[in-house]
Amino acid sequence: MSERVDQQPGAAPDKASGAGPVSGVSAAEVEQEALDVESETVESEAVEAPVADAGDEEAAEEAGESELQEALRERDEYLDLAQRTRAELENYRRRVSGETAGAEQRGRAAVARDLIGALDNLERALLAAGVDPEGGTPEGEPASQEVTAQTALAEGVAIVYRELCEGLRRGGVEAFDPLGDAFDPALHEAIATGEGNGAEKGSVIEVLEKGYRIGEQVLRPARVVVSS
Repeated sequence: MSERVDQQPGAAPDKASGAGPVSGVSAAEVEQEALDVESETVESEAVEAPVADAGDEEAAEEAGESELQEALRERDEYLDLAQRTRAELENYRRRVSGETAGAEQRGRAAVARDLIGALDNLERALLAAGVDPEGGTPEGEPASQEVTAQTALAEGVAIVYRELCEGLRRGGVEAFDPLGDAFDPALHEAIATGEGNGAEKGSVIEVLEKGYRIGEQVLRPARVVVSS
């Protein structure tokens, strides 16, 4: 004969049987608590995400500013290099231009020095023949056919002389006659001294040979007689 054990009212259910709530908490309450925890996790992640995005944006802005500064620095370096290169090119052009002009003037001066002696001799020959080297005509009438031929020859030589002088002038070479000027050792070479017949002391009273210069460069000083 089996015994029947009656459960007293208010007694705790049998845990082994699984019937009834565990520790006084229902399944619905447990499920609700799990849902609350999940919701809080999602909200936390949603709050943290903008913070992370803001940090990324700040880092991106800093990187962009750094790249901009680097680009500006490189621009300034290239601009400075271009300006220095341009200045060096301009200096080179001026130097070459000056050297070319100087070489050209030295060449003209060398040619002129070689011609000055010949011009002096032509001038003396024309003066001896009674012909003005600068374009005058012989004084008086020729007395014979021989004199006429000599005069014609002298005129031909005068034409050659004037053409040579004109060619030198076109090349920048000019003759100067300092008659009456004060003696200047930079421009004149005193060959002798003499009485000036009223001329100031130290002035040029006679020019034996004209001087020649090209620009400010004296090719040959004028050879003169100075008043004593």
